[in-house]
Amino acid sequence: MQPDSVSFIFLNACIVNNFVLALFLGICPFLGVSGKLHTAWNMGLATMFVMLVSSICAYAINFLLVEFNLEFLRLICYIAVIASAVQLVEMTIKKVSPTLFRTLGIFLPLITTNCAILGLALFQTLKEYNFIQCLAYSLGAGTGFILAIMLMAGLREKLDLAKVPNVSQGAALSLMLAGLLSLSFMGFAGLGG
Repeated sequence: MQPDSVSFIFLNACIVNNFVLALFLGICPFLGVSGKLHTAWNMGLATMFVMLVSSICAYAINFLLVEFNLEFLRLICYIAVIASAVQLVEMTIKKVSPTLFRTLGIFLPLITTNCAILGLALFQTLKEYNFIQCLAYSLGAGTGFILAIMLMAGLREKLDLAKVPNVSQGAALSLMLAGLLSLSFMGFAGLGG
């Protein structure tokens, strides 16, 4: 597989350089919303949508900024686009499913400050991807985010039914699970180049 092929970029962003488990970006919603599978799935989809919109807009913005020699405005433009995309998602979820909106709580508007989304826009700009590669990169990163948050939610739901020593309940257990998941994904580290 060629390093610039769309499938390589997708798999690299999804598994090898998973934003949550390998690059440690987007940890807040990963730990905060991974208590139940249903909530984790919906948060993953919302984050993936924001990543896709941000990636497309970041590509277009970067093209215009380079054209007019205004590259120093990249960061502020990316932040504005991400905030707008999150507002769109928040309004849609509030209208379509008020229950889900209440369940996601503060973590839905916090997608705006999710460093995985800003990292996606900055990384794709740094790597100088074309439009199709940007789409593959954002879809791979979003799929990887969903994979990570669903794995964590599944493990946490199973452990709710298990007998766990008092010393490792709550946040301590969540952090241990996150560490073990991260270690397992580090096994892919040499594959991505």
